[in-house]
Amino acid sequence: MRKAVRKTASFQDKGFMRISEVFHQNQPAISFEFFPPKTEAASQELFQTIQQLVPLKPTYVSVTYGAGGSTRERTHDLVVKLREETNLLIVSHLTCTGSTREEVFQILQRYDEHGIHNIMALRGDSPKQEPANRSEPGFRYALELVTFIKKHFPHMGIGVAGFPEGHPDTPNRLKEIDHLKAKVDAGADYICTQLFFDNRDFYDFCERCELAGVRIPIVAGIMPMTSRKGMQKMGELALGARFPGKLLRAFTNATDDAQAERIGINWATEQVLDLLEHNVPGVHLYTLNKSKASLQIYDALGIERFDTLAQCQNAERPPTKSRLHRS
Repeated sequence: MRKAVRKTASFQDKGFMRISEVFHQNQPAISFEFFPPKTEAASQELFQTIQQLVPLKPTYVSVTYGAGGSTRERTHDLVVKLREETNLLIVSHLTCTGSTREEVFQILQRYDEHGIHNIMALRGDSPKQEPANRSEPGFRYALELVTFIKKHFPHMGIGVAGFPEGHPDTPNRLKEIDHLKAKVDAGADYICTQLFFDNRDFYDFCERCELAGVRIPIVAGIMPMTSRKGMQKMGELALGARFPGKLLRAFTNATDDAQAERIGINWATEQVLDLLEHNVPGVHLYTLNKSKASLQIYDALGIERFDTLAQCQNAERPPTKSRLHRS
């Protein structure tokens, strides 16, 4: 394999910052997640969403990666476009199952050349059938991917996944935390959790991480449910997700989709407010490529966010942290 070449960038270029720098400078971090559009119309709609969310000055945005690398090219095209056309800090998801180490190296090299230096390292879903005549073994676990990135691209920031309600493939919760700690010990900079709807599950997860010696930032993943149909679909996609009875009752009693949407956004807003009051390092909003829920959550919380980089350029004192006040 070729040796990775690191580009040099000035501090003023937010796109070249590592996630670990962000968490030290700007807390609480609030970020958004998008997925690659499948059509031109969906692409235009996504960039309208991004234009609406950029003024909120998210700490970073992430772009997902399909099962088995099924959206590899669209993910790459989207993160490069965001890198070139915005000043957003971008985290690109990367799943490793179904790919050889050389293929993963080439993907990381392309990201590196385009100034994308933060990766969300995931195992991903295994392909139904491995390619025939594969000459080089790939990866089995995210731990191997984290180790690989740290070896070949040590300047990159790395995030890994956490599961407050338990990893669907690891019923033993003790082993689950052991596996997570192994990824942290291999070089992960932060943890971003799977969605959850009861903050007590998140706080318990954080406590168990602390007991295991995991002391990197843990970002809470929040997804506003905006329809009853969406809740059913998410229950299938996020295996193990637990919907509290109080939330289910509210959705059951909703008279129409508009009321269900208000219920879901209000629930997520209360979650975020409680998390921020507990001084979490960050909140990651799963947007589903829509802006409405995120905008309403910001409005309800009355968040005023500052541009850390501009302050560093224009002020002698350390960067001011984000301020939160209730509206």
